[in-house]
Amino acid sequence: MGNGVKEGQVDFKRQDVETVTSTHLPSEGKQEKKKVLNSLMSGALAGAVAKTAVAPLDRTKIMFQVSSKRFSAKEAYRLIYRTYLNEGFWSLWRGNSATMVRVIPYAAIQFCAHEEYKQLLGSYYGFQGKALTPFPRFVAGSLAGTTAAMLTYPLDMVRARMAVTPKEMYSNIVHVFIRISREEGLKTLYRGFTPTILGVIPYAGLSFFTYETLKKLHADHSGKLQPSPPERLLFGACAGLIGQSASYPLDVVRRRMQTAGVMGHTYSSILHTMQEIIREEGLIRGLYKGLSMNWVKGPIAVGISFTTFDLTQILLRKLQHEVER
Repeated sequence: MGNGVKEGQVDFKRQDVETVTSTHLPSEGKQEKKKVLNSLMSGALAGAVAKTAVAPLDRTKIMFQVSSKRFSAKEAYRLIYRTYLNEGFWSLWRGNSATMVRVIPYAAIQFCAHEEYKQLLGSYYGFQGKALTPFPRFVAGSLAGTTAAMLTYPLDMVRARMAVTPKEMYSNIVHVFIRISREEGLKTLYRGFTPTILGVIPYAGLSFFTYETLKKLHADHSGKLQPSPPERLLFGACAGLIGQSASYPLDVVRRRMQTAGVMGHTYSSILHTMQEIIREEGLIRGLYKGLSMNWVKGPIAVGISFTTFDLTQILLRKLQHEVER
């Protein structure tokens, strides 16, 4: 009798465990898949909206970065106006199709990776469900940016080439890939990769760190769980300003190395590129050329990007909640 009762209890418990496993684990896995999909979709939209909004300024900045011309707001305006007169209004968005091909997967991967890295680091440091402390917050942003940059770099190379060359040289994105591969070799598609990664670490790290920190400070001081859209834009603008200022010289080096083949230069390494720029144009005027434009463009783009991501995430969660009800 005693043995029968024990066996019955064991069987009952086993059935209970199996029931919990079969009902809860698949739903958890489904929720995780939905979360990842939401992050990818929100990130893709955020990147597309932000980059399209500042595309003319972005193209102008690249054209100054890869030339030895001295930058000023007046010269930037003249360049934009001349481009408009000679090539038409839509030429100001030249290279934006290549930008979209790159930025949509880049932003999707970056934002999604950031959410996953936050979760992993939160679990590792014991902050599951809570805001990360400053160092893990910076690490999560840096890892997210590095992951996205590594997976999409050739598309950035193509976009830079299209931005600085006339329409006759490259007819479309595929044509750029074919010509670079045939005339300069496949390795050229990764020229400037090292300064890109070195620049992404402080840029993405500081951008995400600043945005997340400002949101946390806002929640602590205001008592509101979520900031308003204008507040998100402001926090994103601050994040963009700090992140881009910290990594800007490496951005200039990256653009010079990417466009060397069509601009008549040969740059063998990061240090050689920096030395050449400083020797020909000076430290500030060379390595920080176009930074003032970036202080206009960068905060706008990053502000729009973070705000679009957050609001899209909130909207998708609401829609899913309505469907599940």
